[in-house]
Amino acid sequence: MAMHHFTKTRTAETLDELWLLEHPPTFTVGLTGRKKDIFCSNKIPVVKSDRGGQVTYHGFGQITAYVLIDLKRKNLSIPKLVTELENIIIDALNHWEIIASRQTGHPGVYVGNKKIASIGLRVKNYCSYHGFSLNVDMDLTPWEQIFPCGQNVNMTQIADQLKGKISLPMVYTVLLEKFIHNLQFCYLKSIQSTYDHYA
Repeated sequence: MAMHHFTKTRTAETLDELWLLEHPPTFTVGLTGRKKDIFCSNKIPVVKSDRGGQVTYHGFGQITAYVLIDLKRKNLSIPKLVTELENIIIDALNHWEIIASRQTGHPGVYVGNKKIASIGLRVKNYCSYHGFSLNVDMDLTPWEQIFPCGQNVNMTQIADQLKGKISLPMVYTVLLEKFIHNLQFCYLKSIQSTYDHYA
């Protein structure tokens, strides 16, 4: 997988990268996930992942962000990185005047009592990979087939909050701006793509 290769071969001089992409419909099961939290996959493939967290869903119209950061260089602990990612998503949503928040004990971002973004990371040699998924304008029905991140929670997305369409490139741009500002990057390499396999 591309992000594993990147993380394994990076050096102290390697620039941090942010990969922003879409996946085809896929359920992924994290290191603490339980397949029984998937009630019915309806021919959607189920992939075991080495990220933290439990069960989640990826699909078109959702941005998945792979956060490839040298934590030691940025003086970040894993909990601090999770908080920073939540803040980046919250600040990005505020661009559209969507009021979002965190929930203690449940990583991710919420609008009211609905979840709009999920977080699942892995860190090796102080370098992070995997990241988060933000629902933009997607079919939400597959979420009804799982307990997202082990929670009995309803999902939402940007389009529903705005009651209209929104383009992924626009969200890509805002997310990148918030990454650079919040984590104080002078430059952050960003790759925007649609993957036909799990990165």
